[in-house]
Amino acid sequence: MINPHGSETLKPLLVAKRVEQDALTKEAESLPSLLLNSAAAANAVMLGGGYFTPLGGYMNLGDALSVAEHMQTADGLFWPVPILNLTNDIAAIEDATRIALRDPNVAGHPVIAVMDVDNIEQISEEQLETMISKTFGTLDDAHPGVKDFRSLGNYCVSGPIQVLNLSYFETEFAGTFRTAVQIRKEIAGLGWNKVVAFQTRNPMHLAHEELCRIAKERLNADGIVIHMLLGRLKAGDIPADVRDAAIRKMVEVYFPPNTAMVNGYGFDMLYAGPREALLHAVFRQNMGATHLIVGRDHAGVGDYYGPFDAQAIFEELPEGALELEIFAADHTAWSKKLNKVVMMREAPDHQPEDYVIVSGTRVREMLTQGIAPPPEISRREVAEILMEYYQSDAAA
Repeated sequence: MINPHGSETLKPLLVAKRVEQDALTKEAESLPSLLLNSAAAANAVMLGGGYFTPLGGYMNLGDALSVAEHMQTADGLFWPVPILNLTNDIAAIEDATRIALRDPNVAGHPVIAVMDVDNIEQISEEQLETMISKTFGTLDDAHPGVKDFRSLGNYCVSGPIQVLNLSYFETEFAGTFRTAVQIRKEIAGLGWNKVVAFQTRNPMHLAHEELCRIAKERLNADGIVIHMLLGRLKAGDIPADVRDAAIRKMVEVYFPPNTAMVNGYGFDMLYAGPREALLHAVFRQNMGATHLIVGRDHAGVGDYYGPFDAQAIFEELPEGALELEIFAADHTAWSKKLNKVVMMREAPDHQPEDYVIVSGTRVREMLTQGIAPPPEISRREVAEILMEYYQSDAAA
């Protein structure tokens, strides 16, 4: 199986033994505490599950700036996005060397991790601008990732952590949420060696389904991991439980047994385009995938990135930065000429009218009206789940 990133073994920071969990939980009651923001809590979950191997905790300001500017930590580890614990309020922890980190996303704010504080550093406006511009490629506050990053705080609290639990993901998505440790174990149990990962924050329409098949066949892969983001999204995105149900139904009906697994990870979407595509590659390597499908506008939002910027950035990486490889995909759509889904760059004789293309806005309108999109766009079983959601009060 492919090695984890920067390590021969996976390094999950979740405290697995119950006796150690109990001791840390008891200790945390007497420690100064910091209420995390959602981004820092998501980082704790990813560190806990081994997805961010080989990191041992939150980055200090020097590492964060080095990652932003050069895509490597101060000691030379390739890493594409700063992994931070930012806050505006350090009053309760400024003299502490060990603190309890509290979960903002669970009622009562239970302790999610215990942290040894190495540094508390104030971030200058210039340093903040550097991290934002390099990570997101823009300083525009209309970008949801930029807007969120600016709100996180101007103090960087860094140091190693011991994770006590994996937040609400373990309970709300018990059948879907998996750590990198668990996915590696499942891949090994299936005897898969070449594994394709598909990233999604949306339900999968027919074109996505066929893209997974195309990648699996061309790479001669043993299986596909459809790996969905379960954390916080921007307003208007479809909730994780609805996506989960739709994707599971598609796999259940249309994929042969033991060729595709469906699971998810606990992280908040950054919408950072190319840099986030690299982060996706890092933690997919950690979970055991050998390839990641990177398609048109991967992890993008609006028109901040070119359609294939997320593929091009992989060409800029130094030799050996990643073991995982990408499957570079074009926009996919149903061809009226060929009566199947194709990647558009592979159909040079086609004109726009030769494809069945329905805008996302129009698809949402149809679903809201209880009209199933054409079968060239969406499987009926998937459409029924989405129609129920769009016609519910939750989508209003």
